[in-house]
Amino acid sequence: MTIRTDLAAEAVMQAQDISLGGVSTQTVTHEQAALEIQRIRVFTQQAAQALGKPVGRYVTVRLTDGMADSYSEQAKLRTKLIAQEIKALCRCGSVLVAGLGNRDITPDAVGPLCADRVFATRHIGELAADIDGQGLSEVSVIQTGVLGRTGIESSDIVKAVCERVGAGTVIAVDALACAEAENLGRTIQLTDTGISPGSGVANARRELSRRTLGAECIAVGIPTVIDFGAGGETMMVTPRNIDKLVKNAADYIAMAINLALHPQLTYDELMSLV
Repeated sequence: MTIRTDLAAEAVMQAQDISLGGVSTQTVTHEQAALEIQRIRVFTQQAAQALGKPVGRYVTVRLTDGMADSYSEQAKLRTKLIAQEIKALCRCGSVLVAGLGNRDITPDAVGPLCADRVFATRHIGELAADIDGQGLSEVSVIQTGVLGRTGIESSDIVKAVCERVGAGTVIAVDALACAEAENLGRTIQLTDTGISPGSGVANARRELSRRTLGAECIAVGIPTVIDFGAGGETMMVTPRNIDKLVKNAADYIAMAINLALHPQLTYDELMSLV
């Protein structure tokens, strides 16, 4: 029975018994923030095939003091550290942030809730000439909905909007699936390889990537469901505190994106704007 996972870190662990070349890992611990950051780079197509993950960079940020179901004293420091990792993957310029997923299904609502909290600025220079927008990055935000509601693939919506607003970078935010309980609700993954929405729950839609969008694509997400096997059956399980977990995780990711894209603004200033 194959255990599905969206996390590159888990794929590397599952492949430990395979002679893996073409993969490098680096782990850094931030005790003050109660964070562990693991950076994985997949260099070769052979390694990518073995892991089931495209060639590229993957960053796993683990909260070492529990799930993201409650705010901690380290929230500001954590979001700053996550922002640094986003900046390392993202060339910025004009950015489109896309919240993927279904707002009406709690474990799948990370993307839409995150989009609610991202500071959109593209309109400021065009519509509010009296406001000083100097130094602000150009950021657009959309929520794609899901195919069953819109009849349109998320990748098609993102590509069309990306071309219309002239975005050079897309940051796609989505809920993920994991295979290990220790990663559920406490591991944020960032990657420059894009994303196939729904792949972790065997409902993969058309991928969002540089190849399909014609723009750089950074994917950010947190596991909200776990692939669990029992009695020969596989099911997707979610924590009982999923409401808090999803809301707080979306806040963490949104504030990290805001700090990465608007480094001249402080955490408190961004909080007041969103």
